[in-house]
Amino acid sequence: MSRRRDVFAEALALPLAQRARLAHDLIHSLDEEEAEDPVEVARAWDEEIARRVADFESGRVKGEPWPKVEARIRRQLAARPPRSRAR
Repeated sequence: MSRRRDVFAEALALPLAQRARLAHDLIHSLDEEEAEDPVEVARAWDEEIARRVADFESGRVKGEPWPKVEARIRRQLAARPPRSRAR
């Protein structure tokens, strides 16, 4: 059995709460490896927000009332096939 399979088997043997924490920690570790400069991220978001506000204020884009958006999202979610649970 490969080392990866050994580790996976050990992880599956953990209680649910410990498996969830391990999964969280593994996913979080991926974010750490690709971490970006927080100042650059904030600057990029500031620029994006300013662009979207300008588009809205100029009339280039139109807003929609939340109940209409929510209804559309609920219809789309209801139309999706159920997700399978891989084991």
